[in-house]
Amino acid sequence: MPRPLTRAQHMENAAFLRHLRRTGNAREAARALGFPRGRFIRRRTLHPAFAVQWDAALVLAHADLTAQRAGTTVPPPGEPYIRLSRTGRWQVRRAQAGQIDHAARQRFLAALGATANVRLSAAAAGFGACAFYNHRYRNPAFAREWMLALETGYERLEMALLASGLADSFADDDWRHNDPPAIPPMTVNQALQLMYLHQKEVTLGNAPLTGRLRPGETSQARSALLALLYEEKQERQRMKFKIAEAERLARGEPTYQRWAPGDLPDLSQVTGWSKAKGATPTDETRALFGGWRLGDIPVEKRKRT
Repeated sequence: MPRPLTRAQHMENAAFLRHLRRTGNAREAARALGFPRGRFIRRRTLHPAFAVQWDAALVLAHADLTAQRAGTTVPPPGEPYIRLSRTGRWQVRRAQAGQIDHAARQRFLAALGATANVRLSAAAAGFGACAFYNHRYRNPAFAREWMLALETGYERLEMALLASGLADSFADDDWRHNDPPAIPPMTVNQALQLMYLHQKEVTLGNAPLTGRLRPGETSQARSALLALLYEEKQERQRMKFKIAEAERLARGEPTYQRWAPGDLPDLSQVTGWSKAKGATPTDETRALFGGWRLGDIPVEKRKRT
């Protein structure tokens, strides 16, 4: 079985077929690419699919050249495609004007990989969404690339959505860097009402929950409520820390401590870490735990069970 062609070889074959479709001469098509004809003849011998494409390009080229000699109008060379005829046989057909070709498919897939929106991608390629759905049904390779492009677009959108929620995205923080507007006139009663409406949302997790259990409240419910308040408070502290770190990085300040020479002593000379008293046996192959090893602890100091 021949070795599969690489992507570079597939690109060379596609360029060769375009020139062959225009000229009908394999030698001139290979010369236009700067390769000898034998390079493509060997691929034709080893790969039947490329041989079929070669023959189809020659047939279409000769048909156009014959029509030109007869003085009839020849359509511009397009991409031939394979489809089922009315008699139930597979045949090669000439690409019609306004039909989805390779360039349109690439524009659609590129847009789909950026937006994950089929209708918008079809409009970017200049066709309707139904045309690409029908083409996906007839073309298995295009259906595979459609699914890969859709997965890529979904992952990119997910990453963009997550990145917009980070503290260093600075997406909606313009208001914090401007002077606040003046408070509109209001009475004391109106101000107290507004504070009452937003008190729980603003002070959630900040005020400690004290006092006796409310009527009907169990200790398990109180413990669950305290856990929720604690998590909310921790989350707000983490959010404030992330915002402060993002603003510090934006100012160009480092977020870590730079140790100057001499700030830390030589750790190999540090003593006093062990709590053991007296000279105990040492074993360089094992680590000390508090200065004692289990086998070296005197019997009178061992915990009796």
